[in-house]
Amino acid sequence: MYIKELRLDHFRNYDSLDLMFSPGTNLFYGDNAQGKTNILEAVYFCGTTRSHRTSRDSELIKFGSQESHLRMEMSRDRVDYRIDMHLKAGRAKGIAINGAAIRKAQELIGLGHFIFFSPEDLGIIKNSPSERRRFLDMELCQLDRIYVSSLADYNKVLQQRNKLLKDLSLHPQDIDTLDVWDEQLVRYGSVLIRAREKFVGRLDEVIRPIHRKLSGGSEEIAAGYEKNTDVESFAGSIRKCRGRDMLLKTTGCGPHRDDLSFAVNGVDIRRFGSQGQQRSAALSLKLAEIELVRESTGDIPVLLLDDVLSELDTGRQHYLLDSIGDIQTFITCTGLEEYQNSPVRIDRTFLVRDGRAVCEL
Repeated sequence: MYIKELRLDHFRNYDSLDLMFSPGTNLFYGDNAQGKTNILEAVYFCGTTRSHRTSRDSELIKFGSQESHLRMEMSRDRVDYRIDMHLKAGRAKGIAINGAAIRKAQELIGLGHFIFFSPEDLGIIKNSPSERRRFLDMELCQLDRIYVSSLADYNKVLQQRNKLLKDLSLHPQDIDTLDVWDEQLVRYGSVLIRAREKFVGRLDEVIRPIHRKLSGGSEEIAAGYEKNTDVESFAGSIRKCRGRDMLLKTTGCGPHRDDLSFAVNGVDIRRFGSQGQQRSAALSLKLAEIELVRESTGDIPVLLLDDVLSELDTGRQHYLLDSIGDIQTFITCTGLEEYQNSPVRIDRTFLVRDGRAVCEL
């Protein structure tokens, strides 16, 4: 698959933008805070219905405007698709595929696949468990419609259960309704646990040879799924934790407490790894993500590299660029000199300045 065209109206810092892309490598360069990342964000948002930076769609609307429109045209298996999105302050986003409105965002899942790699992702190994859970959710939401629905339902139930826990001090007679929320939490959470377990198991297999090659054979990495609870014991665990949950007024058991583990040569690099080891593991993780999408869907994902090369040393830069191959890639950077001796061919170049992007090649 590849993205052919992107049109934006009142999105982030753009009043209006219309860009045609190469199916190869597209490079966006310019000073900081000019709108390069916003272009990549728009592509990712059109393809996944989510921003990699915010959970609030209203933040995507240009300041001073009440609504925003996005249109992305893409091709997959020689079939063209047009995705339209309409954002309006205070309302749910509207989505249409080839002019036909869809009722649920998950209907878009599977149409295209996108991998976003930013400097912040280099810290995914050492940062909080919530960031590693976010990685799991963002990847699985592109691969599994059932996961998307179950994740949304789980988060709603979790929110309602936590609200009830806070309200029990004023309305103790409502304690019996906890059973209803517990049952639903286990039902939807079990779907998440099973999907994550399967995905991480395969991730561990795929990431090992990638990291071995990246480290020159000196390091062996292992990825693991640290479950807060098993499917079989989830119902019992939630009952066992009820007293503590009521005291703390929050739910302490479930997949919202899961984590991903990464060990290099048997050492937990989340806590004890060097910065170099953590960055190599993050790069291996993103390259494994590409392979997993290909394997799971038979599709070639679009790769979005947001100023990430400036954060990598020369060896890691070349390894990443050598791995791009036949993937349509969007790259942002501050200057073209970074690519003078690059192994990757730049097919189309855009200068981004003051909310405008001009194609130079």
